[in-house]
Amino acid sequence: MNKIKNIKLALIPYLFKWLFLTIIVGILSGSASAIFLKLLEWATETRKTHSVLILFLPIGGLIISLAYHYFGKEVAGGNNLILTEIHEPKRVIKFRMAPLVLIGTVGTHLFGGSAGREGSAIQMGASLADQLTQIFSLNKSDRKILLISGIAAGFGSVFGTPLAGAIFGLEVFVIGKMSYEAIFPAFLSSIIADEVTRNWWHVHHSVYHVTHIPEATLLNIILASFAGIFFGLAGHLFSFSVEKVKSFLTSKVKFAPMHAFWGGLAIVLLTFLFDT
Repeated sequence: MNKIKNIKLALIPYLFKWLFLTIIVGILSGSASAIFLKLLEWATETRKTHSVLILFLPIGGLIISLAYHYFGKEVAGGNNLILTEIHEPKRVIKFRMAPLVLIGTVGTHLFGGSAGREGSAIQMGASLADQLTQIFSLNKSDRKILLISGIAAGFGSVFGTPLAGAIFGLEVFVIGKMSYEAIFPAFLSSIIADEVTRNWWHVHHSVYHVTHIPEATLLNIILASFAGIFFGLAGHLFSFSVEKVKSFLTSKVKFAPMHAFWGGLAIVLLTFLFDT
């Protein structure tokens, strides 16, 4: 009986602490996602209206890479840096990751490059959340939970999927030891961030309607299984190709920012070659 009472007493400060922290994380991440989505919408519409912008992709890529080279070496690891800090905490992620990834991704979209929004949202959410580590002098265990909350909030708010955001944030612990203490903060921060994006900033997400759902027949299940195999092989081929191209560029071009220039130039040439 006393044990149950002690657990309840310990639960109260835990709830209040993480309620307070996740509200801050949710507001910061939700606001960052809202600004990010608004700027992405502007960049996309501008690019569609002025197709000539594709010609500036090599220069745009070079400028963005130079910014990372001179001002963002400590945060250039991106998602890998965040995962490393969760599993092997060393130092607080620099705040500069958030503005660098925001400007870099929007700039890439503006000039016709390809950059996913999920990675950007995760990096913004995690870097903004990690600033609270120093402000409130959190220990390593709490910092892990804070980073997971930032990831969940960033992912959930940028796509308008708070449940998926929370689960995604918790998945980063699969490599190590699952922390049940992170479940409440992850879900709450993701929900708050989504509410901030939708209702505070009035930013709405794309809605995709599924017009046809195939029957769960044996044949369809077999076909889906084969499709999964080919999708996996395609993903593996893509990852393999990226590593090979990266290795080739690194061996031939020593100054890293020039990689983006040559990559952008290749995209421009392919765009005109295939008339897309």
